Amino acid sequence: MYTIKCTVKSVKGECAAGYKVGDHFVIKDMAMVEAVEPKGICLHALTAMVPYLTAYCRKTPEDDWINMIRELQCPDSTNSVVFSLERNRDSGTTSPKG
Repeated sequence: MYTIKCTVKSVKGECAAGYKVGDHFVIKDMAMVEAVEPKGICLHALTAMVPYLTAYCRKTPEDDWINMIRELQCPDSTNSVVFSLERNRDSGTTSPKG
């Protein structure tokens, strides 16, 4: 299992949830979401990302398609937010491929 840090990479327009570049939240133990900055999490973005994040949290074969994912976008086409993804092992090392 990996801890996933989701960081706002870009904001097109004005995010209704108030996300700004650099804001982030963390998915821990494939079940816990920890809001870091800001203290809230946009449910629209989170529900769109969950199918990918649950797979991204697991250790998968190196050639699995999920390992190619580096960014996810919220579903708001007018004011979209792009999140970069970072996998972290419990030991604190980062591995982009698992």
